[in-house]
Amino acid sequence: MSQAFDVVVIGAGPGGYIAAIRAAQLGFKVACIDEWKNAVGGPAPGGTCTNVGCIPSKALLQSSEHFEHANHHFADHGISTGKVTMDVAKMVGRKDAVVKQNNDGILYLFKKNKVTFFHGRGSFVKAAEGGYEVQVSGDKPETLLGKQVIVATGSNARALPGTPFDEENVLSNDGALRIGAVPKKLALIGSGVIGLEMGSVWRRLGADVTILEGLPTFLGAVDEQIAKEAKKAFDKQGLKIELGVTVGEIKTGKKGVSVAYTNAKGEALTLDADKLIVSIGRVPNTIGLNAEAVGLALDERGAIVVDAECKTNLPGVWAVGDVVRGPMLAHKAEEEGVAVAERIAGQHGHVNFNTIPWVIYTSPEIAWVGRTEQQLKADGVAYKAGTFPFLANGRARALGDTTGMVKFLADAATDEILGVHIVGPMASELISEAVVAMEFKASAEDIARICHAHPSLSEATKEAALAVDKRTLNF
Repeated sequence: MSQAFDVVVIGAGPGGYIAAIRAAQLGFKVACIDEWKNAVGGPAPGGTCTNVGCIPSKALLQSSEHFEHANHHFADHGISTGKVTMDVAKMVGRKDAVVKQNNDGILYLFKKNKVTFFHGRGSFVKAAEGGYEVQVSGDKPETLLGKQVIVATGSNARALPGTPFDEENVLSNDGALRIGAVPKKLALIGSGVIGLEMGSVWRRLGADVTILEGLPTFLGAVDEQIAKEAKKAFDKQGLKIELGVTVGEIKTGKKGVSVAYTNAKGEALTLDADKLIVSIGRVPNTIGLNAEAVGLALDERGAIVVDAECKTNLPGVWAVGDVVRGPMLAHKAEEEGVAVAERIAGQHGHVNFNTIPWVIYTSPEIAWVGRTEQQLKADGVAYKAGTFPFLANGRARALGDTTGMVKFLADAATDEILGVHIVGPMASELISEAVVAMEFKASAEDIARICHAHPSLSEATKEAALAVDKRTLNF
């Protein structure tokens, strides 16, 4: 006999577990199904973000940044360390421990909020009276009946045609996080978030890193001025980025990987490396969902078709996160998960796509919200721009990291903030002020008139806002 629930959530990534917890807080009887396993076969909720994405990559970035500081920057502070070495196995072990803490934290939150967790793969069986039957395939098969179903099955790494991931020589983000020793030469295809972050980790640890990018411009989604500033910093660090390339045949063998490609000049070249990380995007994960059993509509990419409120073509079935349209960001999935739970409860859940921040956790960090200057020009929007370099910021000087700038874009007539773009130290934290300001329709002058602590990196935000109107307090 099926166990009945008000809400059944398929997937316990950022969208799924947040949706399940919020629905339970709103008084619903909730089940959440997830198939991720840890090293010993136990449940590992949290999806790609927690297990092979956001969380473990930040752990490795932090470890590698400490290593780089010890090797190259401690001496500036009068700290002598002698020869510094990296125990890669211990670094990876710490990363795994951080992941497990997050897995266990989600299980604790499920218990605290009375969400019933099922470990296994969730798939549709059929529409039934009062909702939908959902099968849980795992060590303990179950059949659930959900009045409402939220699909949050995430995404998978996109492989190059004809070159599947073997996670030994050709790596996805998963394999990239489990490299057991510093490769002498590392090749990456794709200079997006994963490519830059993983390239940065292994470059800091001593690998000779080359990133091949098919697009002719670097970080095309980023404000052009910010992207150019970031590219200068990466070039200075020794991260080799080749733009406008066409990747050809990829060969793997005992000695590693050989990538044939044509560069922007039309020259045929070969890149030999110990490992190859492929980071060319992700595809929605509907594998095994059995969508056809209930007639759930998918688009040409395999994504679940939803409307502006995350409703599918089926009554009572919703979908959130990477498996639907929109940016594949963990915090976007979380916002949609909360909104859907509240809509099921008859409330007015809301997600503002215009104020979703983006972050690349390299050094310098890159973060932005709203529109870029090139987008405003293309849309014919009259705007004002203001920038301020961290080179002139006292806290940045004290940190020893003056790379980058803050850039404000505001409406020429109303002064409403249209976009904020940051490259530099702690950009991931600084961007939140801009998100709050834009959510409340603030003007650049509003930010300029708010008292910021001195000395702080946030003063650069205030100065950039002042610069919109050609003003400054930096004497």
